[in-house]
Amino acid sequence: MGFRSFAVSRLPAALSSLPGLRPAPAAPEPTAAEAASFDALVHRLSYLPKADIKRIREAYKFADEAHLGQFRASGEPYITHPIAVAGLCADWRLDAQAIMAALMHDAMEDCGVTKTELIERFGAPTAELVDGLTKLDKLQFSTKEESQAESFRKMLLAMARDVRVILIKLADRLHNMRTMEAMAPAKRRRIARETLDIYAPIAHRLGLNQIYRELQELSFSHIYPWRHAALSKAIAKARGNRRDLVSRIERDVEKAFAASDLRVEVQGREKTVYSIYQKMRDKHLSFAQVSDIFGFRIVVHDLPSCYLSLGVLHQLYKPQPGRFKDYIAIPKPNGYQSLHTTLVSPLGTPVEFQLRTESMHLVAEKGVAAHWLYKNEGSGGGGPESAQQMGSRWLQSLIDIQDETRDANEFLEHVKIDLFPDAVYVFTPKSKIMALPRGATPVDYAYAIHSDVGDHCVAAQINGEPVPLRTELRSGDVVEIVTAAGARPNPAWLSFVRTGRARSKIRHFLKNLEQDESRDLGEKMLSQALRAEGLALPSLDDEDNAAAQLWQQLARWAGNRHIDELLVEIGLGRKIATIVAKKLARMLAEQGQRPDAVMLTMGRFSTEEAPAQGQVTLDGSEGASVRLASCCRPIPGDEIKGYLGRGEGLLVHTAECQVGRKLFQRDSEHWIAVHWAEELSRPFEAAVALLLNNGKGVLAQVAQAVSAAEADITHIQMSDESQQRETAEMNLLLSVRDRLHLAEVLRTLKRSPAVLRVWRVKPT
Repeated sequence: MGFRSFAVSRLPAALSSLPGLRPAPAAPEPTAAEAASFDALVHRLSYLPKADIKRIREAYKFADEAHLGQFRASGEPYITHPIAVAGLCADWRLDAQAIMAALMHDAMEDCGVTKTELIERFGAPTAELVDGLTKLDKLQFSTKEESQAESFRKMLLAMARDVRVILIKLADRLHNMRTMEAMAPAKRRRIARETLDIYAPIAHRLGLNQIYRELQELSFSHIYPWRHAALSKAIAKARGNRRDLVSRIERDVEKAFAASDLRVEVQGREKTVYSIYQKMRDKHLSFAQVSDIFGFRIVVHDLPSCYLSLGVLHQLYKPQPGRFKDYIAIPKPNGYQSLHTTLVSPLGTPVEFQLRTESMHLVAEKGVAAHWLYKNEGSGGGGPESAQQMGSRWLQSLIDIQDETRDANEFLEHVKIDLFPDAVYVFTPKSKIMALPRGATPVDYAYAIHSDVGDHCVAAQINGEPVPLRTELRSGDVVEIVTAAGARPNPAWLSFVRTGRARSKIRHFLKNLEQDESRDLGEKMLSQALRAEGLALPSLDDEDNAAAQLWQQLARWAGNRHIDELLVEIGLGRKIATIVAKKLARMLAEQGQRPDAVMLTMGRFSTEEAPAQGQVTLDGSEGASVRLASCCRPIPGDEIKGYLGRGEGLLVHTAECQVGRKLFQRDSEHWIAVHWAEELSRPFEAAVALLLNNGKGVLAQVAQAVSAAEADITHIQMSDESQQRETAEMNLLLSVRDRLHLAEVLRTLKRSPAVLRVWRVKPT
């Protein structure tokens, strides 16, 4: 990848004869007036019917009038830009609707033209394309980054519905990158960085390698102009030094193929400046150490000839072990197909060869755009269709991610993750091949199969052996996922999953789970706060119209759309249960309900320092909406208080925690009474510190003592300095049932010969 052509052989079947690759007729550089005229475009539209060209001319006139009086930074009439973009789209043989949209792609954004006006004049399909290309109004967003992310999301979702949107957008970006010299350097660098991060990877993901390489090259020249210039000079010098070697290899290859009666075309290839820079940076090489600056491409007429040609090359020069890749049998995710082999040249330097058919070459350079080139040429072949299908699958995954991700910045983050430059190929147990990004794990694989498989994944096997879920997959692995009906995604998975699909699915599940848990907590808090008023909470499931009307009225009073939303906000601490309960009590009083004396007596809680919002009972099953503070790590038996952080759910501190006391002084109204349930559903973590006699087997003695007390160690930490001292300090996180159990563990540890002192860690 990242090569450009530098020599073509004199053998038959020249590249210009390949379907869809006929170069446009050479023309002198147009003047500004000529470039602004329709004549600059019309000679590229010869593949379209006259009726379509007439419609495109109307679109040109409309765009010309809309942009009248507007000029680019270079001083040229603005209409020269839409004409150039339409010309690039015409080189892909896109249809009339796409060419018209290319001509008018800035009309809505820059000229105040409405979508309705475009529908009336040019039809809904063309208007939809233009709308998909139009940025959103920046006034809707608080930051430029948010606006930019939302614009990307809109464009990518329009692209998922119609791939022509991104083809026009890439043509637009390519022409802008070619003509940025008149801009300020800072603006050039910003646009170039955005191009390198987003647009070039999208072009690569869709197989548009010509545009991908040019966008990379132009971005590099604008971000690092000095580095680009220095490397360009070094490449030119190397080209002169290696001219004899390249000519010799080319002669040898031509001679070998002539003797084998195989009709092929031999092309020389040269790495782009940016790809050389990447290799130097990633592998910490000097320019002199980059050995594969030059290579060759062999283009043949049919698939069997690819493998026959490989045999000819391997007879000519010795292949390097481990450097052969068959992307024909297993295409890349963007549809790319070729055989890659690295041979040792007569001078001992490695030379890479790529072998492909004419249709594969078309797909390798044009990607999804090859679909239109083939369609208009009337040629068959499965290559462009398969590239189109692979592109469609990725575009569909964008819609899937959008379904779980409403935040524009998060959506853009997921898309960036999926724009991977490399892939690993793994097998399902039924021998189906799946492509995943390098670094993908069994969890990524599970979500790639189906979201239900990912959500219920509990274990994985690679090549029949059990492995951790964070294991990186390698090409050729056979992966099997073990699921369980009661399993659910683990938040820790987010630290190692690689694909945007897996990340968005996990986040979506956890968000919904947190919402459900927060709703349950909010209902419990409101019920207990209302009990303090001497009233029972009306049933939320009651089908009685009066009860439903009461809840709807309460939600409207609180500024929420429905009661579930209000309960979630109470559970997250955004609304105070006491205040909502008092309002509900007044509403119930208006309906004739009076406080119950017994419930009023039971509901009154001792107000120590904190205002009573109603007491919450903790049994360990609360989930994400209730968290135990890591500063004091409360366990059953500790006196505790709950802090309802704004939007963070309930955070539980011990009554003696200094961090909690500072929070109380600053924000006392958000504190509520909490207590432990009599029956608990899980163990809890307590922090313990030990002073030990340093020596062999100390850790084993500590672990044995903890185990004897029927507790578990969940985390161990020792300082490096402890190894050189007679005594050592060790910090443990112990999993215990309650305070009494912890006391028993501490007594057992004290009896161990290795332990000098042991104590529970509390915040100071």
